[in-house]
Amino acid sequence: MSILTQKTIAEKISFKGIGIHTGKNANLSILPASPNTGVIFKRIDVKNKNIIYPIYSNVVDTTLCTTISNEFGVEVSTIEHLMGALYGVGVDNAIIEIDTKEVPIMDGSAKLFVDTINDVGLKFSDQPIKIIKINKNIEFKDGEKFITIDKSNVSGDIEFEIKYDNELIGTQKNKINIFEDKLDDVYASRTFCLYEDIEKLKKLNLGKGGNLENAIVIKDKIILNETGLRNKLEFVNHKILDCMGDLFLSGYKIIGSIKCSQGGHKLTNQLLRKIFSDQNNYSLIEIKGKQLPHTFANYHNLKSIA
Repeated sequence: MSILTQKTIAEKISFKGIGIHTGKNANLSILPASPNTGVIFKRIDVKNKNIIYPIYSNVVDTTLCTTISNEFGVEVSTIEHLMGALYGVGVDNAIIEIDTKEVPIMDGSAKLFVDTINDVGLKFSDQPIKIIKINKNIEFKDGEKFITIDKSNVSGDIEFEIKYDNELIGTQKNKINIFEDKLDDVYASRTFCLYEDIEKLKKLNLGKGGNLENAIVIKDKIILNETGLRNKLEFVNHKILDCMGDLFLSGYKIIGSIKCSQGGHKLTNQLLRKIFSDQNNYSLIEIKGKQLPHTFANYHNLKSIA
């Protein structure tokens, strides 16, 4: 089978843990799904009208995480790490069952999701994958913050920059190719916060499940976690993971080059909304061919379906 055909997980996998913002225990299972299903969330604690599609237009809140909702107000929050794992590993179709509002934070990264998916493996179908190909440069700005996406023939790049007043974090920058690079450091990079922001989180009724086992906490120039950092660019790498997860709310893999400075969930969602506001901005592509190189797309083998 080709990497260019749609994939799901080979068998059901399950996770349990605490929601970093709600503080509630969560049980989550990922089930295999047939081709052209896409990714679907199902709130099994809700009896009716419990299906939520992780699509950019269903995002209802981007405060420190990405929250999606269906038309009946049934929500799932903090989906970005799981969606980033599915995006990077190459899962096109899956049904995600969860028994509460928030995806478990696990260790603050996507590592456990990725490792478990890799342990069970992927199931390949005979149906070709579909991708979104960016046709022209699009940008969204919010003061000094910005995110842009430009056309690319074969790659999905993210170049991300963060700037913090904190001396330990400072300015960090990294660039990755989603489809070709080894992303272990990105998957393993944990969410983080400044010690002085913890009280702000409490006032927002957030961070109830946060602790040093699922988040990096920085106080002045000291990392409070005994194990320190997992990689020297862990702060910006986590932002790249978030960006990957939020990009998957396009519904498909994206062929294009992204540059972002000081962005987050809101900025990425605004970019997607701008992309899909005009059909001239993108093409929905079905990839044909079974013997292409490692990249997901080779423009000589692309056939437009929209």
